[in-house]
Amino acid sequence: MTTVAATASATRPARLPRRALHGVLLLDKPLTWTSNDALQKVKGMLRAEKGGHTGTLDPLATGLLPLCFGAATKFSQASLDADKAYRATLRLGQRTRTGDREGELLQERDIPTSRQAVEAACARFVGPQLQTPPMHSALKHQGKALYEYARQGIDVERAGRDVVIHRLDIVHWHAETLEINVVCSKGTYIRTLAEDIGEALGCGAHLSALRRTGSGTLKVEQAITIEALQALEPAEREARLLPPEVLVAAWPQICLPDDEAGRFLCGLRRRVAFDDAQAVRVYRTAPTPQQRPAFLGTAHITAGELIADRLLSPIEVQDAP
Repeated sequence: MTTVAATASATRPARLPRRALHGVLLLDKPLTWTSNDALQKVKGMLRAEKGGHTGTLDPLATGLLPLCFGAATKFSQASLDADKAYRATLRLGQRTRTGDREGELLQERDIPTSRQAVEAACARFVGPQLQTPPMHSALKHQGKALYEYARQGIDVERAGRDVVIHRLDIVHWHAETLEINVVCSKGTYIRTLAEDIGEALGCGAHLSALRRTGSGTLKVEQAITIEALQALEPAEREARLLPPEVLVAAWPQICLPDDEAGRFLCGLRRRVAFDDAQAVRVYRTAPTPQQRPAFLGTAHITAGELIADRLLSPIEVQDAP
């Protein structure tokens, strides 16, 4: 006897299988989504077997989120380590428990009316500094995220972290709203920076909006929204994948002839006429001027030897976009 459930199962369209895809998709993460929400949605749309994101964005943040698939995940650390750029909006005159607009209001103070005071406060935070991570963060302490302790009213002693604010430019300031562009080293908490600027002004502040605009050489202008990606045909979605080497595009490039490239891919050290370097990207020389060199992986150079760090497999070299 055929049951209703069995009949429904027989008529349900088969789920398309996952496949090996290699590349980087630059997503403009929407507001309220977690970074993992965005990754899983895109991973499903691409039917990708393996994927990860580089540089978590809080749900209240939007902007550039590089998603790595297949072979590109081997080089995701380069994106994590890269400098970041943000557009941040500060609400002056108010301190909150979490340092952002979702937290309980703790204190309200008068806001300065001097442009000179605002510029001077911002200028104080350009350059190397020691920054204390906020309690409302995902940083781990004894296996638990700090925000879990914060929710229980427990304050954990945190060691300061060395960060660098390379640039801090005022985009707009009017009354209680201060909008700034920030270029900073990895690990910088913009929420903490917002609170610190507020304290420097003597009025307090919290972060009311945050948008990541850059990660290394990657820019948010290159990114696509979830809605735009959904509107594309499957082949068009796949065409949005950038090659894995975009994650290391700022590193020096070395090209090897075909025979040397083969040995390098096997993990053998090669003699090269280059100065020592901590990180380089390595390519196989293109057979014709019309073709582009094939990316092989990353390496470092010590005493004239090219030493492999992260390598693509031969099939990944062929499949990379």
